[in-house]
Amino acid sequence: MPDFSINPAENAAKEALNHLYSCLDKNQSFVLEAGAGAGKTYSLINALQYLISQRGARLVRNHQQIACITFTNIAKNEIDARTDRHPAIRSDTIHGFCWSLLKDMQPYLRNLLPSLKKWPEVIEEAGGLNAQSIDYDLGFLRLDDKVASIRHDDVIDLMIELLKQPKFRRLMIARYPIIFIDEYQDTHAGFVEALKAHYLDTGKGPLIGFFGDEWQKIYGDGCGKIAHDKLIMIGKKANFRSVNAIVTPLNRMRPDLTQNVKDPDAAGEAIIFHSNQWSGQRQSRNHWKGDVSPDAAHAYLQYTRSALEKSEWDFSPEKTKILMLTHNLLAKEQGYQGIVSAFSNNDAFIKKEDPHILYLVDVIEPACSAFEAKRYGEMFTALGRGAPPIGSLAEKIAWSDAFSKLIEIRKAGTIGQVIDYLRNCSILKLPEKVEDRERNFAKLPPDPQDDEPSWVTSLRKLRAIPYTEIVELDRFIDGQTPFATKHGVKGAEFENVLVVIGRGWNQYNFEQMLCLFSNNDVPPDKQDAFVRNRNLFYVACSRPKRRLAILFTQELSELALNTLSNWFGSSAIHALPNL
Repeated sequence: MPDFSINPAENAAKEALNHLYSCLDKNQSFVLEAGAGAGKTYSLINALQYLISQRGARLVRNHQQIACITFTNIAKNEIDARTDRHPAIRSDTIHGFCWSLLKDMQPYLRNLLPSLKKWPEVIEEAGGLNAQSIDYDLGFLRLDDKVASIRHDDVIDLMIELLKQPKFRRLMIARYPIIFIDEYQDTHAGFVEALKAHYLDTGKGPLIGFFGDEWQKIYGDGCGKIAHDKLIMIGKKANFRSVNAIVTPLNRMRPDLTQNVKDPDAAGEAIIFHSNQWSGQRQSRNHWKGDVSPDAAHAYLQYTRSALEKSEWDFSPEKTKILMLTHNLLAKEQGYQGIVSAFSNNDAFIKKEDPHILYLVDVIEPACSAFEAKRYGEMFTALGRGAPPIGSLAEKIAWSDAFSKLIEIRKAGTIGQVIDYLRNCSILKLPEKVEDRERNFAKLPPDPQDDEPSWVTSLRKLRAIPYTEIVELDRFIDGQTPFATKHGVKGAEFENVLVVIGRGWNQYNFEQMLCLFSNNDVPPDKQDAFVRNRNLFYVACSRPKRRLAILFTQELSELALNTLSNWFGSSAIHALPNL
């Protein structure tokens, strides 16, 4: 029976936690499905603390641990702190957890390595794989006469292969009789399938607890929805983050996991703005189709912001986050439009799939920032193996002078000029992929060719762009601006959120998703795209505590508007004037 002395959200959370404790007592594997704002981490920590109190001493005595697999190192550190680093708990990322088991299986690893992607060529070039030690350090592929250093992807692939071995499975159970997986929806699909096949299907394995939310899966290789007849489903029907004005639309989107709020009477709002009355020529090329022009998008953002400020929205960075689900406007606001135009696929720069972008954003920018701040330890950490050892005062002076010159080129030069300087600079070494592309690019004619590969066209454009665009892109990806994509703030929450939705993402078309929701019949060939768009929309809408506003710069059909009206109410839908 509910306890009416506590609020509805706490009642729902208490019910879910009691169900969770029951599964632990019965050694029953489960899925805790916790929607946005439900307090999933709170439940995970409570489950760990419950197990410590019930079994902690016995686990330590038996040299066993509860494995808690996290999605990020930040989550790992939080769990460590909130469980007082109890010796019965091993909190680690999936790569760290897997390597804790794999590292002792050296003969098996050497046998499997030649079957992994890219390794046959590497082994052949190195003259064979003999008695080298298999090592996992920074995730770089390397093979010399002593060590074979494997990549992040190799760790997961090796884990999946070794789980086929009964001896390895027994070892895993002996060391980790209980395994919790945090953010299960974003956990590598192959790894989850291996756990299901070798443990859940057979009924012989550790107690496995999955904590997460299938509707918050927004990363490519995650498993998403998880179901198995050996898993007890526990829905945590609470929302401690948002007020009723925001949770009500979320519940209408997702009636199978309705949430109860902490304070039903708390004030708030959720409103929709659209640009259907714009009379200009909408864009028509591929994944930009249906959006207003960049200038019009900027004008609509300014108009919407002004209107919200008049209704007492506080747009200071501490109070409001602007989430850009459109690269049309995002690049214009942030100052990296040239980089957008250099690539046909936005993932190349936002997800750093292009080797030049990856190197400049993840290595050069952090190193330069640390150098300017005189944090030299951080600088060398950022450079990793690309930095040579400094053995004398003369080398230190030469190194400092060279880096100072790099800082100057960054401020006034192009991306190509920075890369050329790095190629010719003796103190730094370009990554192999970047060096290979530059070497091959240098052999090509100076003018664009009709049949040149896409990477050549992109690199040709990229090299001519001012390097300051890399600085702005890095600031955006790192979350140092009032703007962000939802991918960049997953798990975060803010007082107020303005979501700007348009085109420019090859993976997203939210108007189409809204139409499919209205039809309530998603064709099989559109299922993946529908789920991808639905999840990102849900995650974006569930970030604010008090106020949510959504601005659509792409044109919305009557069917899409009908879906929004059903969720938010017709009075919350506002047509903006022609600007």
